Parts: sequence; C-alpha cells; structure tokens
Amino acid sequence: MRFPQKAIVLLSGGLDSATALWWAVHKKKWSCRALLFDYGQRHRKELISAKKLATRVSCPTQTVTLRLPWGGSSLLDKTKSLPSKPLNNIGKGKIPSTYVPARNTIFLSYALSWADVVGADHIVIGANALDYSGYPDCRPNYLRAMEKVGNLGTRQGTEKNRPPKIWAPLLRLTKTKIIKMGLELGVPYELTWSCYQGQSTPCGQCDSCQLRAKGFHQSHHADPALL
Repeated sequence: MRFPQKAIVLLSGGLDSATALWWAVHKKKWSCRALLFDYGQRHRKELISAKKLATRVSCPTQTVTLRLPWGGSSLLDKTKSLPSKPLNNIGKGKIPSTYVPARNTIFLSYALSWADVVGADHIVIGANALDYSGYPDCRPNYLRAMEKVGNLGTRQGTEKNRPPKIWAPLLRLTKTKIIKMGLELGVPYELTWSCYQGQSTPCGQCDSCQLRAKGFHQSHHADPALL
C-alpha cells in the first residue's frame, strides 16, 4: 500500500496560505500538517481563521508561540501606524514597516525542524512575489537559498539524502490568479482573515486589505468574508 507523501504547510489564516493549503491537500494529495505562529502580531485574529481552515480539511496543527523582543515592525507594535499606500504603489520603494525582520526565515526553520522529525517530503509556503508588499523573504532567490539550508542542515538532507522541497505555488501569480485558483479548489475564503489591523472588521486600507480587494474585484467575485 502506497501512503501519501507528507507536507508541512505554513498557515497564517490569510488568503494566500489558505490557497496554498488547499493546493497541497486537493491538488498534490499530500498528507499535510499545518504550522501556525503566534508571534505577537497585532492581527492574532488570523490564528482563529487558520485553525478553522485546518479543521475544514482535517489537517493536524501545531502552534508555535514566540516573541521578537527587539520589535522592528508595525505588525508587532500597535503604537506604530500601518502604512496605507495607494494601491498602485504597494510593493514599490522601500521595504514597508509591516515587514517582520527575517520572519519567513524563522518560520521556515521551524518547518524544516518539524519536517526532519516526521519525515516530511515537502514544505509549502504561500509566499507571493507579484501582488505583495515588497518583503525580501518572499522572493524566488531567497526561497532557493532556504531550500539549500534544508539540504545542508537537516538529517533528511545529509543522512537520508532526502531533503524536503520548499514549494511556493503562488509565488509568480497575481492576487487575481490566486483567488481563481482557490475558487477552483474550493477554498472557503469566508474563513480567511487578511487585515493587518486585526479588529472586528477589516480596515480596508492596509496593504493586505487593498491587495485582497483588488484580487476579488479583478476576478469578478464578491469577497465572501465581507458578505
């Protein structure tokens, strides 16, 4: 009997990570485990969404709680204002204040560790390098470098010669194409949370809200989370 390959999926509870999870479960047919992070983000509400999403596809979860005491991001400090650029300027210019220093490096390191324990063949991340805020750890060369870290620094890679492959299936897709993919896969977008403010309702002004609204508008679908 052939068992499905195992995958660790980084799941934030947002639109992109939800789509990546559904891609891994329904398209690749992998046996997935979802890795969640409570890192002091102002929008901790996303963790509620992440757990609901994982439950929907019967995916076991593991939540890691950590803190970056040095801060360095408006997502970690509520006294700092979130950037609110015009939509056409998002992702251009300097790295925005919402960037959490080396966040994906930290997250992927945990994923590599868990993959090493359970023998996972794959790690899935919903990183995107087109309709995104311009974070350096969402770019192709960065992800290739992290895959090399897994090759060189894990038991899977060095002893078993079977390092986990890092997949970013949304990397080169626009938000519109991501949403269309997700709708085809049956992603329950009404369960997702994207707003950086993390209040009772989406602010509609932060980068994440604007990019989400753009994607649904251009895909000619209403955002089910707003209905």
